[in-house]
Amino acid sequence: MQSLNHGPTAGLGLKPAHYDEALASPAVGLWFEVHPENYMVDGGPRLAWLDAIRREKPLSLHGVGLSLAADEAPDAGHLARLKALADRYEPFVMSEHLAWSKRRGTYHPDLLPFPRTRAMLARIVENVDRAQTALGRRLLIENPSLYLALEGHELGEVEFLDALAGATGCGLLVDVNNVFVSARNLGFSAEAYLDALPAEAIGEVHLAGHTPDPNHGETLLIDSHDAPVAEAVWTLYARLIARVGPRPTLVERDDNIPAFAELMAERDRAHAALAPAARAPLPEAAHG
Repeated sequence: MQSLNHGPTAGLGLKPAHYDEALASPAVGLWFEVHPENYMVDGGPRLAWLDAIRREKPLSLHGVGLSLAADEAPDAGHLARLKALADRYEPFVMSEHLAWSKRRGTYHPDLLPFPRTRAMLARIVENVDRAQTALGRRLLIENPSLYLALEGHELGEVEFLDALAGATGCGLLVDVNNVFVSARNLGFSAEAYLDALPAEAIGEVHLAGHTPDPNHGETLLIDSHDAPVAEAVWTLYARLIARVGPRPTLVERDDNIPAFAELMAERDRAHAALAPAARAPLPEAAHG
């Protein structure tokens, strides 16, 4: 049974094609992330595989379905199923997105933006409070990737995230690729954004690949998760870790899935960046 008690380490998103290699990997500190919505079932092969992985490796749950920025409360049934999954697998961290995807019973297959008003802050504070109370766990909230400038903002994104963390006790999941993509698309400094984030609130970091829009090219970057992490994103990651210290780091890949060894090479690069400064302990990987 592996443990993360020697400090923050790097992990990978768990893909069905890689279950056997993931289970057998001897990599020190390796952990896996799953989208809980894919495992909210009563039984079957998915849960059997996740049981096997969890016996050997720590897990994180990264949700996409709570719709915390919606103008309605998170779905109680969804929260109950999510809590049951978390109670079964005891993830060392749970996270969600600063976005909405559901309204009046209609689900949208995307993580949608919103104007960062004080009224929206109050609504999302209420929704995060409800979710954390129902789950009995702290959530980390991920910064979005943005593609156009909305009107009506009253707060900057970092200011909004800082206020949300302060009001709810939630943490932040900093997706460095999202910062890079948003900065390029909207014309702000990714470095200044990362430098302004409250270090004490950051509980996890994500790294992923992006691609140029097929019509607009490099003027519009898409957070596609279908390519290796770009060198510019690695540079930003190093800058962030140098300032805030090591944090559990995930390499995401959700399309054009390469061989497990190729993903592990990126994971090992992130792990190597964390190792020299690793110091803060994380919970044991013990099951149950």
